[in-house]
Amino acid sequence: MSAYTIILDNPLLLSLFAGILGLLVGSFLNVLIYRLPVMMKRSWTQECQEFLELPITEPSPKVFNLCLPASHCTQCDTNIKSYQNIPVLSYLFLKGKCANCQAKISIRYPFVEALTGIASAVVAFQLGGGIETLLALFLTWTLIALSGIDIDHQLLPDNITLPVLWLGILLSLFGIFTDPVSSIIGAMAGYLSLWSIYQLFKLLTGKEGMGFGDFKLLALFGAWFGWQYLMIIVLISSLVGAIIGISMMIILGRDKNIPIPFGPYLAIAGWIALLWGETINTVYLTSIGL
Repeated sequence: MSAYTIILDNPLLLSLFAGILGLLVGSFLNVLIYRLPVMMKRSWTQECQEFLELPITEPSPKVFNLCLPASHCTQCDTNIKSYQNIPVLSYLFLKGKCANCQAKISIRYPFVEALTGIASAVVAFQLGGGIETLLALFLTWTLIALSGIDIDHQLLPDNITLPVLWLGILLSLFGIFTDPVSSIIGAMAGYLSLWSIYQLFKLLTGKEGMGFGDFKLLALFGAWFGWQYLMIIVLISSLVGAIIGISMMIILGRDKNIPIPFGPYLAIAGWIALLWGETINTVYLTSIGL
């Protein structure tokens, strides 16, 4: 029996392997969360300058993407060595400070790594060793990246959301997670449902209650899971949003007028639906007599 088969047949080993993989992916997600919005804004700036026929300003550094420049301290610009970049462990070993200048390292970096590792282990334990697990891991990592970007910038990038949405429809052609009809209807219903709420709220209050990225994220879930899961995702995200929002106002004294991104709440609800949606849906439909 191969090591590959042993891991697939043992839920604990599979979860451990997925957790370690998640830690490594979490390190990359930190890079993605920070750099992608910067790259997008630089591209938008250059496009606007070209459209307005203004002088093109070269960004600094000239090369800035998901690979370059190498990871470095934002304070002293010293490159981070490979052994200083081990997920979570390096943060603990360095006591949360740069090895060179002793500047504090944000707790966010090990948090994202640990969150990705734990979420990946839970996915593997819950779904087992099939192709669905690999796809569910990919979706989980996507949701963590989208949540981090939305928290920082109130932005859910189309160049992440839309390809993953189309991937969900493609997977439905092979009967993975849902069927094609449910997937297509789910994508349409997911977008139009929040779009309708947005338009109604704007008509009644004159304010924008959410962004278009939220519509596309719910459409993504509709494409992956089918229209049958949209209601529970909206309900769970609203409940999570209410709990976290109220807690932030009471505990942290956050001003209620400061916008709170809805994307992370949708992401949490979608991830719950990914793993336990069928059970929750059955309980919900039974409770309302359907």
